[in-house]
Amino acid sequence: MRTVSAKLKHIGTSLSSSSRPYSLTPLASSHGKPRNPPSPTLLNEFVNFCYQRDLPKAMNAMAAMERNGIYADSITYSELIKCCLARNAVEQGKLVHKHVFSNGYQPKTFLINILISMYVKFKLLDEAQALFDQMPERNVVSWTTMISAYANAKLSDKALEFFVLMLREGVLPNMFTFSSVLRACNGLFNVRQLHCGMIKLGLESDVFVRSALIDVYSKLDELKDAICVFNEMETKDLVVWNSIIGGLAQNNDGDEALDQFKRMKRAGFTADQATLTSVLRACTGLALLEVGRQVHVHVLKFDVDLILNNALLDMYCKSGSLEDAKSVFERMVLKDVISWSTMIAGLAQNGFSQEALKLFDLMKASGIKPNYITILGVLFACSHAGLVDDGLYYFRSMKRLYGIDPGREHYGCIIDLLGRAGKVDEAVSLVQEMECEPDAVTWRTLLGACRVHHNVDLAIYAGKQVLKLDPEDAGTYVLLSNIYANSQRWEDVSEIRRQMREKGITKEPGCSWIEVNKQIHAFIVGDTAHPKINEINRRLNQLIHKLMGIGYVPDTNFVLQDLEGEQRDDSLWYHSEKLAIVFGLMSLSSGSVIRIRKNLRICGDCHTFAKLVAKMECRVIVIRDPIRYHHFHNGVCSCGDYW
Repeated sequence: MRTVSAKLKHIGTSLSSSSRPYSLTPLASSHGKPRNPPSPTLLNEFVNFCYQRDLPKAMNAMAAMERNGIYADSITYSELIKCCLARNAVEQGKLVHKHVFSNGYQPKTFLINILISMYVKFKLLDEAQALFDQMPERNVVSWTTMISAYANAKLSDKALEFFVLMLREGVLPNMFTFSSVLRACNGLFNVRQLHCGMIKLGLESDVFVRSALIDVYSKLDELKDAICVFNEMETKDLVVWNSIIGGLAQNNDGDEALDQFKRMKRAGFTADQATLTSVLRACTGLALLEVGRQVHVHVLKFDVDLILNNALLDMYCKSGSLEDAKSVFERMVLKDVISWSTMIAGLAQNGFSQEALKLFDLMKASGIKPNYITILGVLFACSHAGLVDDGLYYFRSMKRLYGIDPGREHYGCIIDLLGRAGKVDEAVSLVQEMECEPDAVTWRTLLGACRVHHNVDLAIYAGKQVLKLDPEDAGTYVLLSNIYANSQRWEDVSEIRRQMREKGITKEPGCSWIEVNKQIHAFIVGDTAHPKINEINRRLNQLIHKLMGIGYVPDTNFVLQDLEGEQRDDSLWYHSEKLAIVFGLMSLSSGSVIRIRKNLRICGDCHTFAKLVAKMECRVIVIRDPIRYHHFHNGVCSCGDYW
């Protein structure tokens, strides 16, 4: 049997011709007649009960009608079905189905479509398809209902198969059909075939179709195609703007998402909840706190919107502004598991592990059941505070207490926790007992622990496992090289460097970003491009000499160790976060927090430097690296020097 993709190749042909009908066991096509003349009183009572949403009385009246061979019109039955859906009355819905086919009566296609939709909404897809299979005539609504049902149920192949069968039966899809079937596409080939079909039917300019196309191209990381579809539209509405802004934000193209948001406002459109959620996601990815605060003003118009408040909470947590996050969280009238989990993870990542665990206790007391992400935040809190016993307790009891099976991420947190605590053998045992295969992240975590605790042989083994799974991981090559160098194994160092040269692997340079006056300033190690770099270097040299006067000694071990950090031969003095810190001191008022985002993990020397600068200059410095957030204040870091 040909695959669905192969069938979709012939969409163009199918759109202009038809073959045998799909029908499997069709019902009789003639409409049955009531055996007796309708009883006006009984029929009127039934109609009134249906429109009054009085389900028990309507069902009793329907049973009496059936005994007398009396039937109402399709609109009345549709009202009764709405009542069944509103009350989740599955059995009563099935009785309506049985009634409209009783005594040889044949309902119209309109009513059968409503019954199919009812089964779909009850999540009874087998019953929906059984009724669909018996239909003597199927129109575009019948097919679209089934295609949409399978797409929503993530049964993509089934949805695509039904689309092909629909074309074979000679039924032309409409805009809702294409919007539904696009959701089932998980490959670019199918999307392009469907796109061609839309053009042939003249539906490519429809707002819903365009929006669905933008969504699916974005989902497949084909942003150029998504933007092309968007730009081809002569007139745009809010749905399409939301699709392109959301697609860009989801694919980490925050700058372009914010640009499109500005264009949308200039075009005269007012942002709704979906727009603001996507814009907040873009701000979160770029760590643009000031822009996020401006968006917060718009969010206040929808103050009780849970999804928006959760996005706002996430933005503040990931921008390192916990005071703002706590304020939002405390003001939220409604909180769901996402709200609690976001706040717990935010506290943990920002170094406030004890607060995170206390909040977890409050969450349980509120009656909200933890989910997979909640437990991950709790374990992260334990890992980054060195709470070995607590972490092991939560890990070992998560299945028993909350019915959550440990995943790779949970194992990773505990392996990290044990490794940081020097319990490397226990960490290895945990890797071996994992029900799922360890991935590169798991082995990389173990590698980091081995490096810290100088377990050379195990580090080399873990490093090789990482490279088997991720052969392009430059950080692991560098880490292995440094481990060999520390052990005076210079031939192995040369071999690692040779492999890197042959494979064209280069280490990503350290880069730090700081937001000043709503502008992002980027620095790389040894930067010479910034317009104020000469003044920054001069101020940095002065600052380092002042720090040396109070006991600061640059730790040159980090030039060699290079924790995925700066280039090995460059001076520690000009690491990117040092340049960003100095620029922040120069550019921001004395009471402002200096917030920096870094692409690589902060090295030990820069960590010490930031603590001393925060104390000497009486400033708060927040540095976000890929692992966690560091809040430096009065000579202390929120991580407790445990990172």
